[in-house]
Amino acid sequence: MITYTATLDVDDELTHYLSRLLAAERRRRLTPRGRRALTPFKQAVLGLRWFLDRTPIPKLARDNNIGRATGYRYIDEVIDVLADQAPDLHEALEDAAGQGAAYVMVDGKLFSTDRLGETTENKNGILIDRWFSGKHHTQGGNVLMITDPTGFPLWTSPVEPGSVHDSTSAQEHVLGALYWAYSELDLPTLGDGGFQGSGIGVFTPIKHSKSAPKGCPLDIDNKTYNALLRGLRALCERGFALLTQRWRTLQHITASPRKITTIVQAALTLTRHEHGKIH
Repeated sequence: MITYTATLDVDDELTHYLSRLLAAERRRRLTPRGRRALTPFKQAVLGLRWFLDRTPIPKLARDNNIGRATGYRYIDEVIDVLADQAPDLHEALEDAAGQGAAYVMVDGKLFSTDRLGETTENKNGILIDRWFSGKHHTQGGNVLMITDPTGFPLWTSPVEPGSVHDSTSAQEHVLGALYWAYSELDLPTLGDGGFQGSGIGVFTPIKHSKSAPKGCPLDIDNKTYNALLRGLRALCERGFALLTQRWRTLQHITASPRKITTIVQAALTLTRHEHGKIH
């Protein structure tokens, strides 16, 4: 066996923040001091290695001289304590309005995953793979994100199977809050064409009318509106990039797809802390 030294690309403060959350969770569970194989700090390092480098959990367990099952349990605890710190949607919208944001943006992303085996019927009564996305031609879970005008992520939704469209997921998880934000906080939402028809306060590009003659161009005013809207939304892609490029375990999730919700929320908490949104 060859040992080597490695450096974790993360600030000490983030590691200490996570270790404090883990210590608080142990107190909540009335875990006696000294009963765990790893201290909260070492467990925090283990969890951050998993998020940052996609280090396989069996390898993390071996490096820390603990059992594989214990390693998986420790990672689950890290995910849960971080996800608990993620803001709810109304809190995120109120915070954006309080910071003077002129609008927020909504977007969806398919997170690649495996361990899938569910089927369902589509609208035509045909049996399909529930977690397969016809748009992306792969399996995964669909997550919505709300960002501020700079593209910084504010909130992520519960996961929906890959076969569920963004607009359907929005009806389930975000539209009610976005209507409230528009009416009570004067905070509109910008979305792409997938959210067309979402309702008042959600602004999307104008498409050709189905009744318009084939090949007929959009009116110049509508073209200008679309160009301005797409220009404002250009930074929306930054939100998911901040999560998936920094926390590489999100690039392909090997856990149960239903755990995507808490894994993404945990990554959101880590991102918010690194950018000074949590102290």
